[in-house]
Amino acid sequence: MFGKATKSRPVARRSGPAGSDWAPYGRLEDAAGAYFLHADVALDAIAGVIGRRRVRGFTLERVVDLTEAGASVWQEAAVCDGRRLILWHSEELADAKAPGGTVLDSSVQVLPLDSIGHVGMRTLVGHDELGRRIDRGVYLVLATAMPHELHAVPADSDSPLPAASATIRPEAFRFSKSLDDGGPGQIARLIDFGRLLGRLVPN
Repeated sequence: MFGKATKSRPVARRSGPAGSDWAPYGRLEDAAGAYFLHADVALDAIAGVIGRRRVRGFTLERVVDLTEAGASVWQEAAVCDGRRLILWHSEELADAKAPGGTVLDSSVQVLPLDSIGHVGMRTLVGHDELGRRIDRGVYLVLATAMPHELHAVPADSDSPLPAASATIRPEAFRFSKSLDDGGPGQIARLIDFGRLLGRLVPN
């Protein structure tokens, strides 16, 4: 299986400068090619996991941070193949021993959809200059049952029970788009992605 997937790995076709709007592209390969600075790395990592399964939906994110060392690009893709959520992200790390002084930290995480226990989506709805309804932003949260952080809570001095308790935060993944960050096309695509997961995640 992996051999076949390796031979048929997609190639990103650059249709503009990195950071171009990816919303018009229905295929992951074309959207990543237009949006990501390292589209070949992203597609290679995702294809190695997804194999021959069909991409049902995806959303992409890209943030440029300006630091004393220069510009650093953080990139993320969330892909659903109908039974799994595949998360890829990368960021540039300083490495004095590497040519150019940086290396790309690329990672992929795979979650079965039945591990997602909560899909929450909040949409900001407004109107344009002509009074027509317009989506101005969307926030999507996917929470799992897997513990992510454990915080000890000191015992209440007035409590008859001396034992302390603890709070557990589940692992959660957050995505957002706005008119300033992504524009109306990417807002619509993220809403579609959230609705897809809402339909597919088991009860």
